[in-house]
Amino acid sequence: MSISLQEMRLHALKALKLTEDVLTSVTKTRPQWARLVSAVDQRVDRALAILRPQAIADHRTLLASLGWPPPLSTLNSNLDTRKSSEVLNPLFTMQGDLKHQYCENFLSLCSLQELQRRRKYRQLEGYYREIALHQPLWVIEELVNPISLAFQRHFSKWIDKPEFIFALVYKVTRDYVDSMDELLQPLVDEAMLAGYSCREEWISAMVTSLVIYLAKEIFPSYVGQLDEESVTGVQSQARIAWLHLVDLMITFDKRVQSMLAHSGLLVFLQEDGNLQKISSLSVFCDRPDWLDLWAKIELDDVLDKLKLEMEDRKNWTMKVQGAVLLPGPEDYRSPAISSVFLQRLSAVVDRCRALPSVSLSSRFARLSGAPIIHKFLDCILLRCQEAEGLTALTDDDALIKVTNSINAARYFESVLKEWCEDVFFLEMGLHEGDQLGTVVGVNSFSRPIEGPGSGIFDDEIEKLEKFRLEWVGKLSVVLSRGFDARCRDYMKNRKQWQEKVEEGWMVSKSLLGALDYLQGKMSILEGSLNAIDFVGVWRSLAAHVDRLIFSGILMSNVKFYDGGVERFRCDLEVLFGVFRAWCMRPEGFFPKASEGLKLLKMGEDQLQDYSAAGEKWMVENGIRHLSVAEAEKIVKNRVFTS
Repeated sequence: MSISLQEMRLHALKALKLTEDVLTSVTKTRPQWARLVSAVDQRVDRALAILRPQAIADHRTLLASLGWPPPLSTLNSNLDTRKSSEVLNPLFTMQGDLKHQYCENFLSLCSLQELQRRRKYRQLEGYYREIALHQPLWVIEELVNPISLAFQRHFSKWIDKPEFIFALVYKVTRDYVDSMDELLQPLVDEAMLAGYSCREEWISAMVTSLVIYLAKEIFPSYVGQLDEESVTGVQSQARIAWLHLVDLMITFDKRVQSMLAHSGLLVFLQEDGNLQKISSLSVFCDRPDWLDLWAKIELDDVLDKLKLEMEDRKNWTMKVQGAVLLPGPEDYRSPAISSVFLQRLSAVVDRCRALPSVSLSSRFARLSGAPIIHKFLDCILLRCQEAEGLTALTDDDALIKVTNSINAARYFESVLKEWCEDVFFLEMGLHEGDQLGTVVGVNSFSRPIEGPGSGIFDDEIEKLEKFRLEWVGKLSVVLSRGFDARCRDYMKNRKQWQEKVEEGWMVSKSLLGALDYLQGKMSILEGSLNAIDFVGVWRSLAAHVDRLIFSGILMSNVKFYDGGVERFRCDLEVLFGVFRAWCMRPEGFFPKASEGLKLLKMGEDQLQDYSAAGEKWMVENGIRHLSVAEAEKIVKNRVFTS
């Protein structure tokens, strides 16, 4: 390239810049001259249409004379080496006039791009002008394009060995990234091309070239293998190859992003939402059908592994040790199977984190993560139903089987809630509305994805909570029915409240068997059920017993003599003693029975005052859980003997 031609190009570029300055000024001060500005723009566009191809052609000629692209044949047998100094870098070795010409041409091309950026910024005023500010750097593209062509000659031989593809791309990217900072970045700064990092542009362009090849050659080949194997019904090899490819992509992205981490560019890209530029997984951005296919393969692989884990009896008898997935002092007494499911789910979540887009992560989590939770829920529900169907939960082993499932649900639910407080999960929840299609669960049911703002696993957490509350309620019902059956004679014996209490008498014999049953069953639950849900069981049971005693005795029109009141007091005291193991004031959980006894223990004169004062008297005497009619009925059934 002659010097005069370069000078002519610089002169033309200077004239175009002055023209752009005038057009910018006129656009602001004379908006009515829009048609004149448009006419000038058309002429400038024609000039640029000539200048840019010439500048790029000259730049390519210079690169070829420099020996770019560097030979790749020596890299085949040494892909894992980390000694980048052994690689000859033409950008560092150029000298003299050749270096001067390259730098001049580099500056010219950068200046041309800056002019183009300014023009687009002006022309797109009132629109989304950021598009004009984030175009790839032309000079870096010209470095990467010939390398991409050289890559393909090697890649075509490695379709079935993608690890070589990723290793080669990473090695070339790493070997020449320093020259971008040391040699080219000062030239970009000199050209006043603001907002560009040569390191970032180099890495981004290399990753983009890889993504294009993955999209055109690798993934279609792998999809074809899956289709072929689906005909035979055996997809193991194709699925393994697909998962291996994804593993390579995730590892590659981490290694590439580490080259940006020390410069602070990675944080900027994360905050700006531009990780797609440096992620090979961005191949899924334009092909959501491949993402769905990957999610299905991932889910099938996890479910296959979980099937063996679910059949292992040890996972249902051993408890979670240390609760490593959830810090805190709570002992959920959860079987190890819950930890197994959570570890598999955690691995899927890690896959989500690797994706460069929050919307992709959210979709992948719904497609592959949510069905794992559904499977877990189906599994523990089936065990509970089996226990209920065999013995109606009257057998101790059946109770323990149900408590294990409740503990597993409680632990799983707690871990999910802990996870969902993380920023990553919150972002996925906010972007969930961007997902398309439906989520297919384990049992082939589908539902529309929720709108934006909902938590990513909110539905699953709600179902776990509903399951847990339902079966805690069933435990309470089973114990309540057992207690009811054993104290039926006690409830029917109306004469006992009119008899005198025998000396040394402690508790009614007909009630003793029911209390013994209650204490025995509660002891089993206390030893097997987690502390939080156990509280729910005994409180629910206490409320039931309170209602039973109140309606079956106090509201049954039975007459209470002094001996009967003493008998009733002793019986309640023994009943309270059973529940005193779990609370300080058990009588507070038997409000109606306690206040009924309080009325019965009052003297005749005090109850006569009630007849005159009514509700006011009840408040003054601490009767708050009985209605006026209920209190009046109890008072009328109190018999005093002189």
